[in-house]
Amino acid sequence: MVQEQIIGRGIKDLRVIEAMRKIPRHFFVDAGIANQSYEDSALPIGEKQTLSQPYMAARMTEALDLRGEERVLEVGTGSGYQTAMLAEICFNVFSVEKIRALARTARALLDRLEYHNVAIHVGDGTIGWSEHAPYDAIIVAAGAPAVPKPLVEQLTVGGRLVIPVGDGQSQDLMRITRGAAGCEEERLGECRFVKLWGKYGWRD
Repeated sequence: MVQEQIIGRGIKDLRVIEAMRKIPRHFFVDAGIANQSYEDSALPIGEKQTLSQPYMAARMTEALDLRGEERVLEVGTGSGYQTAMLAEICFNVFSVEKIRALARTARALLDRLEYHNVAIHVGDGTIGWSEHAPYDAIIVAAGAPAVPKPLVEQLTVGGRLVIPVGDGQSQDLMRITRGAAGCEEERLGECRFVKLWGKYGWRD
């Protein structure tokens, strides 16, 4: 997986590569589909949510440009796989998951794997987690119709937000860097994620 899907497709960040070599991806899916864990595709994790394609997880993490001392906010804990990647690379991970059952399962697995630098909160990720702000980087693992303003506000100056933005079918992967005088936006390519539900995302 790492050699063909990650390195072979242009991921160069050694921290990301080593994290993906270390983390047992098959732990983060149902045992019935564990044999598909290392394939080049997203996988269902229940509750109408998915575990992102390995390349996309690597691409988004690399775009955060982490060096090891950062405080990172993750919106959408899901299975906890991306959370584990971040925990391998940065100092602290604060992760928000809307679905309690997923948060509970991810917490148990991350504890089992001894990731003690992760805090998980059940709530609306589109409003962030202001208690622990500001963050050096924020990653959003679901597609939003627009960039949630609270997430930008919870970035440090120089901080990076990586988020899919678009409609319910496809999105552009965006990187927003907060500067002292405003924000710089970069489009990193097309992607496809489940919808980001919440006050500043999609609504019922």
